[in-house]
Formats: sequence, C-alpha cells, structure tokens
Amino acid sequence: MKKNLYEGMYVISATLSDDARSKALDRIKDGIAQHSGEIVKVVDWGRKRLAYGIDGHRDGHYYIIYFEVSPESISELWHEYHLNEDLVRFITLCVEEVPEKIEFKPLVEVQ
Repeated sequence: MKKNLYEGMYVISATLSDDARSKALDRIKDGIAQHSGEIVKVVDWGRKRLAYGIDGHRDGHYYIIYFEVSPESISELWHEYHLNEDLVRFITLCVEEVPEKIEFKPLVEVQ
C-alpha cells in the first residue's frame, strides 16, 4: 500500500497538565500507528497565543508531526481528531520532505 508523507500541526489545549498534554499527544500518535502509519519526526513548538479565540481557548500548545500513512487513512484520522476534546485545532498537509529546521516568522501583535 502506498504511503504519502504528511505534515500535521496540532494545537492542544494549554489548560491541560503536562501529563494530560502528553497523553493527548500520544493519542494522536497512536491513531497514526493504528492506521499503519509511521511517525518520522515530532516537533514540540511550545505554548503560543492563538491568533483568535477558539471555543474559549486563547492559548494552545503546538506540535508538528511528520508521518507517513496511506491517503485513505487521512479522513479516518480527521474523524478521530474531531472526537478528541483536548485537540483545539489541527491541519494536515501532504509534503515532499521533512525539513531539517522548522522556522516561522513571528506574528505581529495587533494593538
């Protein structure tokens, strides 16, 4: 079965304890593994202020996960993500390669 390389960005609730946040991340990684996926790289981007409030959340803990999985599994993973109460927001993109270094331009604060 053909597998594609994906980049997933996950925003987990910042109100969780370190242990609960770790379990929420494990739930995401386990879901990928259950669909015969393989995790290539996990980047902990840390706690950040959201650009706008989402369901009462003003901050989130960001993770970027690079993983390989069959394209058919993506919709099933998305369904599981929607059921995960600790997951504030997520996005999944198909990518060509895993970057060695991940850099983002800082957001400009609007006064």
